[in-house]
Amino acid sequence: MRVAGAAKLVVAVAVFLLTFYVISQVFEIKMDASLGNLFARSALDAAARSTKPPRYKCGISKACPEKHFAFKMASGAANVVGPKICLEDNVLMSGVKNNVGRGINVALVNGKTGDVLDTRYFDMWGGDVAPFIEFLKSIQDGTIVLMGTYDDGATKLNDEARRLIAELGSTSITNLGFRDNWVFCGGKGIKTKSPFEQHIKNNKDTNKYEGWPEVVEMEGCIPQKQD
Repeated sequence: MRVAGAAKLVVAVAVFLLTFYVISQVFEIKMDASLGNLFARSALDAAARSTKPPRYKCGISKACPEKHFAFKMASGAANVVGPKICLEDNVLMSGVKNNVGRGINVALVNGKTGDVLDTRYFDMWGGDVAPFIEFLKSIQDGTIVLMGTYDDGATKLNDEARRLIAELGSTSITNLGFRDNWVFCGGKGIKTKSPFEQHIKNNKDTNKYEGWPEVVEMEGCIPQKQD
């Protein structure tokens, strides 16, 4: 009886040890697989981060050099979506900010510091051009001027208003017509015509929307005013 009891005890211990060994081996395999997957995912995530293209200010396509302000802007879309003006990753005007309107939308920026001086819009369909003319005359030398149309920016424009905008560096303002889309970046006291201007005519044969052309967009780097 004692021999039989001892044998059963030996068998029980052997079974326990065998079970423990098998479980430990399976657990180790699973741990290795989990760690392998974890390291593999970490390597893939690191590779994805290293290949992700960098983001530049205002979402422009490349970084601006030193002493330049990054900007991106878009005209309005028909009479539904307002224009958007961004400078140095700061949205100055947009429908979300609720500071845009029908006509010509204008943002004034200090040419040295990049600080926003003013944002306004002038209704060139049902409004009066006189306040717009007074506003244009009040702009100080060294000010960066960004403009974008929404719906119609031309009906109430007269020769004086167009001349004042041309003095800011615009070449297309003389041809801006009913419901054309237009974006422009110039400056008060500029000595040459601005390279930052896009204009698309309202043409029923080519319009993207019924009665309006497609949105025009523009981006670039504005040189900082130096003393």
